[in-house]
Amino acid sequence: MADVSSSTPPAQRRLLGALLVLLLLAQIDQPYPEIALLQHIPTMLLIVAAPALLRRWPLSTPALACIVAFLALHTLGGRYAYSSVPYDAWARTLTGTGLSDAFGWTRNHYDRIVHFAFGALSVIPVAEIARRWGGLGPRGAALTVLGWVLGTSCLYEIFEWLLTIVAAGETADRYNGQQGDIWDAQKDMALAALGAILILAVKGRR
Repeated sequence: MADVSSSTPPAQRRLLGALLVLLLLAQIDQPYPEIALLQHIPTMLLIVAAPALLRRWPLSTPALACIVAFLALHTLGGRYAYSSVPYDAWARTLTGTGLSDAFGWTRNHYDRIVHFAFGALSVIPVAEIARRWGGLGPRGAALTVLGWVLGTSCLYEIFEWLLTIVAAGETADRYNGQQGDIWDAQKDMALAALGAILILAVKGRR
């Protein structure tokens, strides 16, 4: 992360530093070492590349905060292979009731939360980029956000499908986290789109 201190605002340095600390903490007593690299290397590469990227394409602190928030959610999910994030145990510790008990869930829904968050947290940074460097107005920026969310979600699901072809069965299953749902990919893409649409609707009313 060289040069971050000289080229990045203090608030943004703190955001990147916090993400780096979280990423390192996620490797302690790693419960799924066989897929840890698949989950965490992209985040590490983005942290390393952040100084150059932010020099070339500066972002506002709120936009960067959205990106870091999504990567933090992904880092937490990656530590537990998504399907095993112990949010029920955490909820019971805090409230005495697990989320699955409260809502009648029969699967681990952490991956659904992250896909929804991807759509919601994409709105501010992608719209900012579309306006600043694409010269687009509010409507064009909103359409760009939807195109980004749907396109990226689609490409990611294709990547997961290709991984099932080249990776060992157990590794692919843990990474994909379908948990027996044949419509997992479609639901993930729909939730990402819903997250973006809801935030765009809220912003449009202001």
